[in-house]
Amino acid sequence: MASVQIMPATEADVPRLNTLVNSAYRGESSRRGWTTEADLLDGVRTTEKSLQALLQDPHITILNYVQDGELIGCVCLENKGTALYLGMLTVSPDAQANGIGKHLMQAAEAHALAHGCSKITMTVLPMRHELVAFYERRGFRATGETHAFPSDDPNFGLPKLPLEFIVMEKELRPNPAD
Repeated sequence: MASVQIMPATEADVPRLNTLVNSAYRGESSRRGWTTEADLLDGVRTTEKSLQALLQDPHITILNYVQDGELIGCVCLENKGTALYLGMLTVSPDAQANGIGKHLMQAAEAHALAHGCSKITMTVLPMRHELVAFYERRGFRATGETHAFPSDDPNFGLPKLPLEFIVMEKELRPNPAD
């Protein structure tokens, strides 16, 4: 049986996080999984410098999913008062479709509730139909709000076509057993 840990990332994890996130979203390696953005964006998804900046922000936690000592998933969580912003949900292309994303989402919800948040928000590219459906199956709904894609920031990727995000959110209810 596999040994699994979900725990906060540290600065020592930055090189492995950078490799993981970029391999899941960009380039040929990302095409082995269903989360690829390679047809929509060129460039990188993140950099070591931007990951270090995230980890230095006291409102942000990156949760690592480590299986048998190998980092194969992560999610970035930002506390924004009563809402938790969820981003950079990542699973290694070779480990996708094994429930890891679902486990990371459950850990994100537990983190949100533990930090007094009543909802989780996120932004998603609407043409990523499988991803939107994944979040909908977990109780997220589109709010009708949209955000422009940061097309002038090469640290986030270089769009191959005009892009915008839709905002999705999920209301959380504390577990009555807590």
